[in-house]
Amino acid sequence: MWRATALTLFPEMFPGPLGESLAGKALKEGVWSLEAVDIRRFAKDRHGTVDDAPFRGRCRNGVEADILSRRSKQSPAWMSKLLMSPRGARRSVRRAGGSWRRGRVCCWCAEGFEGVDERVIEAHALEEVSVGDFVLSGGEIAAMAVMDCLCEAAARRDGRGRIGERGEFRGRTTGVPHYTRPATWAGPDGTERRVPEVLVSGHHGRVAEWRRQQREEITRRRRPDLWDRRRTAKTKRRSVMKGRLR
Repeated sequence: MWRATALTLFPEMFPGPLGESLAGKALKEGVWSLEAVDIRRFAKDRHGTVDDAPFRGRCRNGVEADILSRRSKQSPAWMSKLLMSPRGARRSVRRAGGSWRRGRVCCWCAEGFEGVDERVIEAHALEEVSVGDFVLSGGEIAAMAVMDCLCEAAARRDGRGRIGERGEFRGRTTGVPHYTRPATWAGPDGTERRVPEVLVSGHHGRVAEWRRQQREEITRRRRPDLWDRRRTAKTKRRSVMKGRLR
């Protein structure tokens, strides 16, 4: 079992969506556990104050250095500590896919404030994680996305995950178009739309080639960032192979 912890001001938000679907099933089966910790428990006064005004900064407060640090003293040094932050690198989410192998991951949800004291980030070697180029009202939703990603990675590793296009981002491409019965379907405008002939041909080689072409074309049009990373990775692999053949 791997364990996930969320440090948050709103523990009642958990498990939320994580209690449903694949993650929820794994949670019920004991594949992983989730603990939502109210950081007000570590406040120094009876009012549960956890924030303070920053030095020579804007009026929006940040989490006090001592608050999260008190909780961190209770955590093993080897556990993954992820800080939900809009300034984190998006690729960190992909790297975080291996965090579940350590057995424990702790997500610090402080995005609702100005942030966490920089000294805390340095002292506890927090890895700042962003789920996209947008700002959320708090880090809880981002933490749920990361935890769901870890559940999916763990399930795939155990052979229990959903096999299909969901994992294709690992290959730096997006998914392909999907079609179900009937073979001919009339939409709201009355126009009949047919399933591509190649998919009903029964020719596995042609189907595989069609899927590859569709995947690459959609990636080029909709996710040029993924396509560029894919080309860069291919170039690096060719360079490595050339070096080995010399």
